[in-house]
Amino acid sequence: MKNNETLYLKIAKIIEDQIHHETLVMGDKLPSVRSAQKLYNVSLNTIKQAYLELESRSLIESRPKTGYYVSKSALRSMALPTIANINHFESKNTPEDLIDKVFGTISKSDVTQFALGIPGSNFLPIAKLNKGIMNAVRIRSDAGTAYEPVQGTEELRRAIAKWALVMERKITEDDLVITSGAMSAIYNALMATTSPGDSVAVESPAYFGILQAIKMLGLKAVEIPTHPLYGLDLDALKKVMPEIAACCFVSNFNNPMGFQMPDENKRELVRMITAYNIPLIEDDIYGNLYFGAERPKPCKFYDEAGLVLWIGSVSKTLAPGYRVGWIAPGKFKDKIIRQKLVQTVCNSSLYSDVITDFLEHGRYDHHLRTFRNKLYSNYLQINRAVESYFPDSTKISQPKGGFMLWLELDERISTTDLHHTALAQKINFAPGRIFSQHNQYNNCMRLTYALEWNERVENDLKKLGRLAKNSI
Repeated sequence: MKNNETLYLKIAKIIEDQIHHETLVMGDKLPSVRSAQKLYNVSLNTIKQAYLELESRSLIESRPKTGYYVSKSALRSMALPTIANINHFESKNTPEDLIDKVFGTISKSDVTQFALGIPGSNFLPIAKLNKGIMNAVRIRSDAGTAYEPVQGTEELRRAIAKWALVMERKITEDDLVITSGAMSAIYNALMATTSPGDSVAVESPAYFGILQAIKMLGLKAVEIPTHPLYGLDLDALKKVMPEIAACCFVSNFNNPMGFQMPDENKRELVRMITAYNIPLIEDDIYGNLYFGAERPKPCKFYDEAGLVLWIGSVSKTLAPGYRVGWIAPGKFKDKIIRQKLVQTVCNSSLYSDVITDFLEHGRYDHHLRTFRNKLYSNYLQINRAVESYFPDSTKISQPKGGFMLWLELDERISTTDLHHTALAQKINFAPGRIFSQHNQYNNCMRLTYALEWNERVENDLKKLGRLAKNSI
């Protein structure tokens, strides 16, 4: 670890301890950045990183032109969700009909969408993307009608590799294959690393799209319990390693829990899969949406054996409907390319050009900073609303990035029934039951906060909280 990283984390820990011991209480103002610089005898950048780290943990908040203050969420009134005790002998019945209901309102503008894992249009640089489409059509002699290479255009792969700064030049354009979004990459990765009847380790709760892909390929999902802050239980995973063919995890800002695996856990996970020669499919589509000082590294960063298949996409940050994703498949690259040739031949060359142009000339870093600031502001808003409007017994996750919030309600509440009632009032959320193949998480829900925060959203959260209270 670099010295400045050690310093900013040490300073953040000192302030965090002061908050937990109530030396600093809610509403207290912290020293200004310059005052803190003199107090700790460090650089301005180190103090800024420390404060950003504390902000990412919702311990402090910045107020324009006045400084940093201990936030209300620093003194959480609601506990973290419990770690599931997974019963693998329970009946398996993935509720496809419930998933269909959740997605059935995707085009309905009169429904408040807390359910879908896509950013609202106000988060997206639509004007710049439209300009990019017009430029691509004008520049291309074929107007985008020709096939592009199966692996994807070299220009797009090079642009993605260039922007993958977190990999510290460990990824080049030759390592990448362009896919039709992240789910296509996950599906292809599962096909390349397993055979029908094999078992695949997944987090629990797990993104329902991954569970559906595993089922459709004739595979078996083995759910591994997770901690709401630190993620995967590595000891539980180790016990099942001899019986699984692959792992499929979301290590950074997991969907639906929102946790971020610590770096040391990622290193240990890669060490484990290397020892057992088991491939890891790593869905890292939320990695750029961090609240802290820097982007967390993926497991792929620690991979020396080519066993980690690293997946990314612009669906969560730029253009969900363009379906532009990618995979760095390591030793499985040739197999992935052959599969893609049979399945889709290639991607849309027009959209590839638009994304390439945006990465090169659209100030992607500026867009991401603005996006992250909006997401963090929304996270604080939805956290406050849940604490204000939902039952006092509600347990709430504490994401460090992404745009998912996981709630665990009173055991007497069925969020499947609650979903039916809420949908009748034009409110959509994702019931917890769809995030497991087993009959569990029935009193949980996932809320998305990547939507424009306005009075209607606030009021609908208040309605949803009232419906939850009435269900007890």
